[in-house]
Amino acid sequence: MKHSFPPIIHEALEGISEMKGEKTVVIDLRHLENSVCNYFIITEAQSNTQVSAISSAVEKRVKEQCDEKAWHTEGVEQSEWILMDYVDTVIHVFDTNSRYFYDIESLWKDGKTTKIKD
Repeated sequence: MKHSFPPIIHEALEGISEMKGEKTVVIDLRHLENSVCNYFIITEAQSNTQVSAISSAVEKRVKEQCDEKAWHTEGVEQSEWILMDYVDTVIHVFDTNSRYFYDIESLWKDGKTTKIKD
């Protein structure tokens, strides 16, 4: 199924897929009044090494294919939750425990969620 997401999202999803990110979702926040951006991408990994690898793959693909660099990145040191802020799109790469602890999906449940096949 082809989605009509902006190119940055398609490239980020390719990077996530390359590094075997799991349970990936895209949340469309455009219709919400107080949203912080247009889209969230949320994915998870089984280890801190994989969290870091996913983040690196996303960064590389988005830079090469869209000529965009993250405005801000957090969490690289611990690699439990790496947040990559591309202004209109924010990418969250979690280890499994952190994803369920912070439960970002429920905070933004009014957004339109699209599950991406692993």
